[in-house]
Amino acid sequence: MATVFHVPADKLIKAVAEYLKENVKEVKPPPWAAYVKSGVSRQRPPADPDWWYVRCASLLRRVYIEGPIGLTKLRIHYGGRKRGRMRPEHFAPAGGAIIRNALHQLEQAGLIERTPQGRVITPKGRSLLDRIAYRVAKELVKEIPELKKYLPPIEKKV
Repeated sequence: MATVFHVPADKLIKAVAEYLKENVKEVKPPPWAAYVKSGVSRQRPPADPDWWYVRCASLLRRVYIEGPIGLTKLRIHYGGRKRGRMRPEHFAPAGGAIIRNALHQLEQAGLIERTPQGRVITPKGRSLLDRIAYRVAKELVKEIPELKKYLPPIEKKV
């Protein structure tokens, strides 16, 4: 069966974001999300009105792949090149508020949990991501049939 590791990240994150928006009531953007920049390397707020769900889906995938993982590693992952005026650009980690609030919402939804080593994905979260990855893999094989030989068996055995 196809898992998170077998499908492209962009298609998986988009599908998970749609699922979170429609089906998980605990995940919703805070009131300040419309006005905040999404990272230190950005100068304006995101143009996508659903960016919060995309970030939550991306965090869920990142915890699935790298878990247990802490806030510091996630801040480094979402950081970027900070511009100086007359100085050269240097890397800066992302702010922690967006990541922390998104992680709290995913914890309330029961998709991730906190451990002493860091945050890990729960069986409910792993099942959700694997189901959506399976669906994305089926759609990819319909679009491009020659991908079937590179993916694990798509059909479920009964």
